[in-house]
Amino acid sequence: MATPTTRLDCAELDKHDPLAAIREEFTLPDDIVYLDGNSLGPLPCAARARVREMVDVEWGEGLIRSWNDAGWYDKPRTLGARIAPLVGARPDEVVVCDSTSINLFKVLSAALRLRPGRSIVVAEAGGFPTDLYIVEGATSTGYRRKLLYDGQDLAEVLDDDVAVVVLGHVDYRTGRLRDMARLTDQVHRAGALMIWDVCHSVGALPVRLGDCGVDFAVGCTYKYLNGGPGAPAFAFAAQRHQDDARHPLSGWHGHADPFAFSQEYRPAPGISRFLVGTPPVLSYAPLESSLDIWSRVDLNWVRAKSVAMTSLFLTLVEQECVGHGVEIASPRYPEERGSQVSLRHPDGYRIVQALIERGVIGDFRTPDVLRFGFTPLYLRYVDVWDAVAQLRDVLESGIWQEERFGARASVT
Repeated sequence: MATPTTRLDCAELDKHDPLAAIREEFTLPDDIVYLDGNSLGPLPCAARARVREMVDVEWGEGLIRSWNDAGWYDKPRTLGARIAPLVGARPDEVVVCDSTSINLFKVLSAALRLRPGRSIVVAEAGGFPTDLYIVEGATSTGYRRKLLYDGQDLAEVLDDDVAVVVLGHVDYRTGRLRDMARLTDQVHRAGALMIWDVCHSVGALPVRLGDCGVDFAVGCTYKYLNGGPGAPAFAFAAQRHQDDARHPLSGWHGHADPFAFSQEYRPAPGISRFLVGTPPVLSYAPLESSLDIWSRVDLNWVRAKSVAMTSLFLTLVEQECVGHGVEIASPRYPEERGSQVSLRHPDGYRIVQALIERGVIGDFRTPDVLRFGFTPLYLRYVDVWDAVAQLRDVLESGIWQEERFGARASVT
C-alpha cells in the first residue's frame, strides 16, 4: 500500500522546482490558492509600470507620434513574433489582434476559400461555444456544419465534401489533450484544412503548429499567457497559405498600403492581411510584460511541472475525497491531459462557491464540472495540497449545501 502524500512532501517538491522563483513576478494574494489561471491569469508585477509608461509617456507625451516613435503601429506583428515560439510557429506566421471569435471567423473564412467545391465544416459538439457559434455563422452562406460528438472517431465525419475541421487542442471541460499531429494529418489526407483553437494549451505546454503541419490556428492571451482581462487574441496562418488567404473583414489595417487611402481593398502581404482595424494599443502593455517573463521560460519545464501537479492533484483527490460523490472527469494518463483537472458532482456549482469562500479559486462549467487549472509559473505544490484539503473539508462538512452557495452569479 502506497504511503499517503503529505504537505511536507509537497513542500520538498517546491524546494527543487526550477520555476519557483518566477512566482515572485506575479501579484498573488497571500490567502488565495489560485486554480483559475486557465480562465484568467494573474497580474504580472511589471505590468503596472509598463501600463503607466504607455499611458503617461507614450500617450501623454508622445501623443500621435507614438504610432511611429513607440512602435504602436507594428505591435500586432512584433507581439505576434514573440508569441510564435510558444506555439511552434515562424515569427511571420502570427499576428496579435482582435478577439478569438473574430480571428476564428477570419481564418475559417480564408480556409473555406482555399477549398472551393467543398461545403462542410466539421466542429466538435462539445467544443467551446464561441467556436460553435462562429462556425454556425460562417456556414450560413452556402456551407453546412457537421458536428463531431464526444467519443466519436474523426474518420466517421470526414468525406470528400469536408472543407475545414475546427477542433480545440485541449477540451475546455475535461482538460483532454488531443493529438495535434495525428489529427491534422488525418484531416489533410481527407483533403481538408485544419484549424486549431489553442486557447487552453498555449502557455500550458509546448504547442507545435509548424511541426504538425497545421494550416490555421487561433488563441487567446489572457489565460496561461497572463495578458489581462480582454487582452487581444492571436491568429496563426501557415506561410504556405498566406498569399492566397482572403477573408471578408477587409479593414484598413489589413490593406497593403493603408495610408494611400485608396477606395479599393488590396490585402497586405503575409500575415498582416489578417489585421482589420486600429489595434487596442493600451491592451498590449500588460501582455508585453508577461511575454518578457515567457521569453525566459523553458516550455519543457512548464510541461513537466504541469504533469506533476495535475498528477498530484488526482492522487490527493483519490486519497482524501473518496465517498463524497466526486468523480474525476479528466484523463488519468498525463500525455492525454492538458494543464487542468476537472471533477464532476451534481452540485458542482455550490461546491466551487464554497471553495472560493475559503480562498481556493476554481470555476464551474455547466452542467456539473468543477474545473481547476494548474499554472506552473506561479503555482506551488503546497497549493495543490491545500486546495484538496479544503475540498475534503467542504465535502465532509456539507457546508456547500447552505443556501448562499446556490445563488448563481453572472460569471461561473
